[in-house]
Amino acid sequence: MLTARISANARRELIWITAIYVTARLGVLLVAYLNGTFGHHDIQGELVHWDGVWYRAIADHGYPRHVSDRQTNLGFFPLFPITIWAVTPVVEILTAHGRVWSATIAGLLISGVGGWIATVFVYRLANSWWGRETARRAVVLFVVFPGAVVFSMVYSEGLLLPLAAACLWALQQRRWRSAGVLAGFGTAVQPAGLVLALACLAAAVDELRRSGWRSRNFRESVLATVLSGTGILAFLGFLWAWTGSPFATYIAQHRGWDEKTDPLALVHLTTRLANELDPAHFDHPVINPNLIVGLLGVPVLVLMLVLLWRSRRELSRPALAWTLGIAFLAVTSEYVPPNPRLLLTAFPGLMVIARWCSGRRFAVVVAGNAFLLLLLGAMTFTAHILRP
Repeated sequence: MLTARISANARRELIWITAIYVTARLGVLLVAYLNGTFGHHDIQGELVHWDGVWYRAIADHGYPRHVSDRQTNLGFFPLFPITIWAVTPVVEILTAHGRVWSATIAGLLISGVGGWIATVFVYRLANSWWGRETARRAVVLFVVFPGAVVFSMVYSEGLLLPLAAACLWALQQRRWRSAGVLAGFGTAVQPAGLVLALACLAAAVDELRRSGWRSRNFRESVLATVLSGTGILAFLGFLWAWTGSPFATYIAQHRGWDEKTDPLALVHLTTRLANELDPAHFDHPVINPNLIVGLLGVPVLVLMLVLLWRSRRELSRPALAWTLGIAFLAVTSEYVPPNPRLLLTAFPGLMVIARWCSGRRFAVVVAGNAFLLLLLGAMTFTAHILRP
């Protein structure tokens, strides 16, 4: 009887999570449709803007055979395009459309389903830390946060975040091998996925303190940490065999895309924005909204970190390590500042906002985020205006 009751409760919560998630996704897709209809844009092109074009190109044509200093798709990790490549033939058969259209739909399906899985694990993590009511608030904030637009686009966060959230859950449950495999896949999705290795290491250190170095749990946690590196090592090995250099992706990102780690990245961001806001240039204004959104993300990130510190004894150590690692990338990346997509990736930070915010104040926060999700989504769907 108790098992049946728990199962029924779990089903009700899953239905509720799904309803909230699907509602948010339909809202974003409606914005894309209206934007395409009245702006005379191709809706398929809207949903594959920016990085999605590169991921689709990898899925369709693979990587080039030679290292280049130009902008090439060697700067993108392989697992997301591999999944697009695997799903595309199924879409082609079911819809009788061409390969490009089918690859786009495949990417959207992977992002959408992946976002739903991530949302389920956000609920499970929050429920284990704070209980059902806070878990529900965490879910709502997660799905309406502006960065969640990527779950309605061909973007690799739709694969990374479910792997990350499931990995954190597995580490918390001491399911070491599952956690290591999930982390290994995550490190093959994008550079931010490498932070999963740090999360696994944090779990191993925690286990060492808890049960000592001779315990089976500690040995298994070390195995999880080792497994977490398999994805990136496999990618580097492939690049070595394919292009002649294991550093081909680093070269493409650093030289082709001008991406680098810089402790003064936020200072440079502020300087670039100040130069664009120079009154001397107002006769011919060219203001990059990505700079504005990235700078506005800084106080949000600070709030997340402050609340994370206040809640540090309530969260798992791997969750803390993951959030701090993503925060470090956000403030030191030269051209990917703490924008909504990066802040969404640091999802335990969003969850602590739901922990400390409730009632009418939370309703205002949710309404504001939902409005920004639709507004910034419309800007993202318009070519070359705002990166997600």
